[in-house]
Amino acid sequence: MKRWLIAALVLLLGKLRPPRALPPGRPVREPDRRAENLTFLLLLCAMAAAAAFIAFYFANPDTQFLGATLGLAFVLLAAACLVAGKRVVPQIEGVKERPELEHPFEQDEVVAVIAEGGEGVSRKRFFLLAGGGAAGLMGAALLTPALSCGPEANRVLSRSPWNRGRLLVTELDEPIVAAGIVVGELVTAFPSGADKEDIASPVIVVRVRPDELDLPDDRRGWAPEGLIGYSKICTHAGCAVSEYRYPSYGPTAPGPAVVCPCHYSTFSVTEGGKRIFGPAGRALPQLPLAINGDGQLVADGDFSGRPGPGWWGVRK
Repeated sequence: MKRWLIAALVLLLGKLRPPRALPPGRPVREPDRRAENLTFLLLLCAMAAAAAFIAFYFANPDTQFLGATLGLAFVLLAAACLVAGKRVVPQIEGVKERPELEHPFEQDEVVAVIAEGGEGVSRKRFFLLAGGGAAGLMGAALLTPALSCGPEANRVLSRSPWNRGRLLVTELDEPIVAAGIVVGELVTAFPSGADKEDIASPVIVVRVRPDELDLPDDRRGWAPEGLIGYSKICTHAGCAVSEYRYPSYGPTAPGPAVVCPCHYSTFSVTEGGKRIFGPAGRALPQLPLAINGDGQLVADGDFSGRPGPGWWGVRK
């Protein structure tokens, strides 16, 4: 019981003890408004760059724009932290003797030191809002690319500019006339009015003798007059299929085929783009063709499969 009374008395005396006065002469630093304004400006510019990254991601996901805006946001945020650390937050060096362990009443001094940390900084609330806004937008910018994962990405990659009636044109936007393609010739074509840089845009068109065709039953009408079209993008790594092998002597030479020059994946022209050699994991997607009233080549539908290299949605 005696020990409890002594403990209660010590606590009571500690509460009644007057606060200790801190030694006078502590330096007080006036706010540097120019440094604060520069920090605010850098934080606002960092927020603008992060917002621009998000806008470009949805509107025009060009890797150059995305890299420039995100990199600029990081640089501006780092510059704001440097200016704030060097010129806004007080930089005071001092030496103080360590107190003895038997002096437990240092709460007042600790509170004073914490409060002193904000001296020399005006508009603290605005600083917190600007810093929080920059951190929030930077976090949103870093999380935005995660939206590319999942079903939406598969839908985007599976889109194609080809549809029934779409005119086949050359790189100079000139319509391709069916009679102008001879046996043994390979022609590169694009959909009229579409983006030629789209991975699903370029196709190759060749003419073979109709009796050479060995297409699946559901594609019998996809090659009018022996004209047959396939995606120009190799299904292995996305290179352009640009070499055409046409036999000069039928009885002994292998059949017509197109070859990717990167890793030599070879696809049969007469068998629906079937892979006959190389690392490609699937056939070239075939484009159904038709001839309109003017003798020009048009698409009669979309590809038989997804054009482009293998990705997570294609494992055939």
